[in-house]
Amino acid sequence: MTLDELNRRDAVGFSEALAGVFEHAPWVVEAVAGQRPFQSVDQLHGALIGVLRALPEPELVRFLNLHPELAGSAARAGTMTDDSAREQSGLALGRLPPDQAMRWDALNAAYRGRFGFPFILCIRRHDLASAMAAFEARVGHDREQELRTALDEITAISGLRLAERITG
Repeated sequence: MTLDELNRRDAVGFSEALAGVFEHAPWVVEAVAGQRPFQSVDQLHGALIGVLRALPEPELVRFLNLHPELAGSAARAGTMTDDSAREQSGLALGRLPPDQAMRWDALNAAYRGRFGFPFILCIRRHDLASAMAAFEARVGHDREQELRTALDEITAISGLRLAERITG
């Protein structure tokens, strides 16, 4: 749909059209519905990300915990959202050989243990080697840096998802 068509929808239609842009968090889209009309997709995206950047840390961590682990049990079980499944399938993260799956599981556990939320990466911007390198580097970050980085990755993911939903 076009941005103009999106702007003309009622609040429910607006939210339905953007369902899935943020993992299990329709409230992010609902929070900006009253700000329409948006003049550009960038303006819409900025408003959406502004909602997240304004969250107090405990709420941000709850939001981050709505996301699946990369190459985690949800990927192998096929229980992720359609968007996440499609994104992770690009690198076959749900079908890794056992030794690689064990490495991802160990990194996922270390990361979650250190930060209290899953490792988030805009996987479409990576190949398997660069994703693993990013994971190994980021597990060494401090919490504040990693909260910022996770939100930057959500910004990239949601930007790509918006571009899939809105033409022009």
